[in-house]
Amino acid sequence: MRIYAKLHEIVGNKIIAVLNDDVDILKLQKLANNKQPTIEIGFSDSRSISTDQRKKIYALIGEISEWSGYMIDKEAPGIMKWQYLTETGKKIFSLSNCTMTQANSYLSWLLDFCFDNDVPFKTKTWDMLPNDYAMQYRCLKHRRCCICGRNADIAHVETVGMGRNRREIDHSRFYFMALCRTHHTEQHKIGIMTFLERYHIKPVKLDADDRKQLRIGG
Repeated sequence: MRIYAKLHEIVGNKIIAVLNDDVDILKLQKLANNKQPTIEIGFSDSRSISTDQRKKIYALIGEISEWSGYMIDKEAPGIMKWQYLTETGKKIFSLSNCTMTQANSYLSWLLDFCFDNDVPFKTKTWDMLPNDYAMQYRCLKHRRCCICGRNADIAHVETVGMGRNRREIDHSRFYFMALCRTHHTEQHKIGIMTFLERYHIKPVKLDADDRKQLRIGG
């Protein structure tokens, strides 16, 4: 059952919304087997896809086309969109006028496709990809260097220290990033702050569930 409302106010973790129509709470409880109803909140996005998003999407599709060896450049966008819609069940959209939310969802799916299939990136393509939490997490998950895209190890922003057992330290206080051997060595040579400023990296802090999913800390 889908109900529409307009957002009125957000106070802490509470949302106040004005429903478009009257709702029978007893009917909702019946649908929820007489338990407290659970709702899912989604916000409509009226912003159109940006030129930057479109450029990144087509750059990734170009890399996938070249990697596959059988996709014709002009057909690759249609093939990848069809696969995305089939796997995700999303509604059909156009890259000419879709929303930013739709574009971000498709861009994230393309990135995961590339990582899952070891699609190589040209340096130019890698440099235009977002350097945000989602991308840093994706690099950690797939063990790909957040700077160049090569195979990577997990790096702590704070030095763990020689002779310390990584399985016994408190990983909750560390920030993490994925770095290849070349960039990991460079980080230790020039110092962490200089390194982060040089490459404009924002390492991420991970909660217990994230660390378990990423197999960090044993």
